[in-house]
Amino acid sequence: MFRFVRTTTLDALRSEVTTARAEAAQHHADAAAATRAHQAEANDLRAALARAEGELSALRPQTLLDAEDRVALRMLLRSARRQNAAPARVFVLFQRGALHSIHATQDGAEAAAEAEGAPRSGWTSLAPGASVPAASEVLWRVQPLPLSTA
Repeated sequence: MFRFVRTTTLDALRSEVTTARAEAAQHHADAAAATRAHQAEANDLRAALARAEGELSALRPQTLLDAEDRVALRMLLRSARRQNAAPARVFVLFQRGALHSIHATQDGAEAAAEAEGAPRSGWTSLAPGASVPAASEVLWRVQPLPLSTA
């Protein structure tokens, strides 16, 4: 079976095909441009991710060092606080006026004298304002001495 088509109809169909092909080529070019843009963006994101991973791998050891530094600083601070909490005085133990030993507490000085044979109950305190007997007259004496900070 044959079909007859007018020339004007054929020309119109050919022009529609040409227009459709041009539109398809334009859409293809637009899609290719969008694909290139997305690939460039993906490459930029991959590069940023690689930089971030590199920074992270460099910062992990630094974090451990910082933690160690904080521990060391805490230990130094504790040590400094202990040194600042030093007693304001020491207790000196004399035997017949001669220096025998130095102690942090009066109890420590008395215990040292007792270890050398001093009587346990022979410790007395002088009343305020009373005269101090001569050092050679006292067998064992504990005398507090202030520590100078200068």
